[in-house]
Amino acid sequence: MSGVRPGPAASRGTTASRGSRGGNGARPGGTRAAGRTAGEERALTSVAAGDRFRGEDTAHTPRLWHVTLSVSGARAPLPEVRRALEQLAHDHPFLLTSRYADDHAEIRYWEEARDLHDAAAVALRLWGEHRQTAGLPPWEIVGLEVIDRATYHQRIAAGYGPAPATPVGVHPF
Repeated sequence: MSGVRPGPAASRGTTASRGSRGGNGARPGGTRAAGRTAGEERALTSVAAGDRFRGEDTAHTPRLWHVTLSVSGARAPLPEVRRALEQLAHDHPFLLTSRYADDHAEIRYWEEARDLHDAAAVALRLWGEHRQTAGLPPWEIVGLEVIDRATYHQRIAAGYGPAPATPVGVHPF
C-alpha cells in the first residue's frame, strides 16, 4: 500500500506527505523542518506498508485504521445528500462506503497513519475540509470510531462490532 493517498494533494488541504500535520511545513512544537523555507513544498514519498526508514522503529511505521465517521444536522434533500457523498467518494477513492438519510450519514474507510491520534485527526478534518468542494450538507460530526486493523478483524470474527461494510459505494440507511 502506498504511503500517500491517491488524488491531488491540494484537495486534502496539505501539500506535504501523509504524516504531516497540515501543509505549512511546521512540525509539532512549532519548529520548521530543516532545509525548507516558508511555503516550500516537501516532496511526496511513497512508502510501502511495513517498510521503514533507516533508524525508524516500528512504532512510527504506518498502520491501517478502520474509521467510522458519523455526521448529522438539519434535513437536506436526499438526492443532494447522495450526490455530495458520491462526489466525496469520487474525489477520495479511499472511502469504502457511505450510508445516508436526510438528516445523518455514516462514512467508513481505511486510513493509513502512524498512530490512532493521526488517523483521528485526519478523520475529524474530512467533513469540514470537503464540505464546499463536494457540496456536503452543513452537518456536524457527532461520532467517530477509529480502531486498528487487528481489532476490526477480531470484532468481525467474534460476531460483534461494526458489521462488515455494505457494498462499496453510497447507500441509503
